[in-house]
Amino acid sequence: MLFLYAGLVLIDRSLPRKTPDLVDWGSLSLITALIITSKGLELSGVFNRLAPRLVERANGSSRRLLLLLLPTITLSSALVMNDTAMLVFIPLVVALSRLSGMNKAKAVTLSAIAANVGSALTPIGNPQNVIIWREYGLSFLKFVECMLPFVLIWLALLLAFVLLSPDETLSVRSLPPVAFRRDLFVVSTFLLALNIYLGETGRHELSIALTLLAFLILERDVLLSFDWALVLTFAFIFIDFNELSALLLKAGLSLPTDGVSLVLTSAGLSQLISNVPATVVFLGSKPAWLPLAVGVNAGGTGTVIGSLANLIAVRIARVSLRDFHRYSVPYFVVILILGFIVLSIIK
Repeated sequence: MLFLYAGLVLIDRSLPRKTPDLVDWGSLSLITALIITSKGLELSGVFNRLAPRLVERANGSSRRLLLLLLPTITLSSALVMNDTAMLVFIPLVVALSRLSGMNKAKAVTLSAIAANVGSALTPIGNPQNVIIWREYGLSFLKFVECMLPFVLIWLALLLAFVLLSPDETLSVRSLPPVAFRRDLFVVSTFLLALNIYLGETGRHELSIALTLLAFLILERDVLLSFDWALVLTFAFIFIDFNELSALLLKAGLSLPTDGVSLVLTSAGLSQLISNVPATVVFLGSKPAWLPLAVGVNAGGTGTVIGSLANLIAVRIARVSLRDFHRYSVPYFVVILILGFIVLSIIK
């Protein structure tokens, strides 16, 4: 982001002066508050408490385990952002693969896809949805209602793949008990609901202020373990790609603003620069929000660059890019086609 910023300064010498105006401070505040709240839920131990129960219910079947695990990741990603879901679940998937001999590359890739699919459902599931939600002034329920048909089809395709794949016999040893912080879970859950309300009513700066205050009082480890460099990264995404969008428009290069062409272009651009920057680029041309949301969310399931959740999964699990793309790219192509069909039916 910094190198891109330096290159843009060479093109537009006025960029340093107008840099603060290029940051969407409301979206940045809300994204930060939601990620911090997700960190609180992670440290409460609620997800690690859930994981052993899924393993027990699998009864030694890798197929049954994935059929339990993937919907759980999908639902978690809709509530606590896909990046956090990967930080929580990928270490578990890696441990299970090591203990049981389950195909690690397959399990990790399908988990990343599940996180991206689930995060597409709600305006708080990932940063690009937060940006779209705020930019277009949508209600929380309206966003969910419009994205639900796509997410259900995408999830059904993922589960169908698992059902049609060969089953593996697992020999998982009993997992140790995990501590659960009920107070931290309750406060984090309350803050999540509060941040949704504040986001919908446009009080984004208040959301970050209350979130910081709550964790300063209750559990400072949440703030100390938070990756604050991530906030700076998002700030420069706004700066760099708002400027890039303005330069493209100034040069007379028009971007699609609706329909299948918008879905295809936004999904394709996501493969090159990731889906959050792609969202920022397209917002400059004021496109229709639903095709944009479908495109950038579908784009997260393609190459490893398509979504930060993919990069987190690959980095933690140390899965080769070839193995990751063996599953992710075909899935991306199919859901893109399905997205076209559903969008045309809705319209």
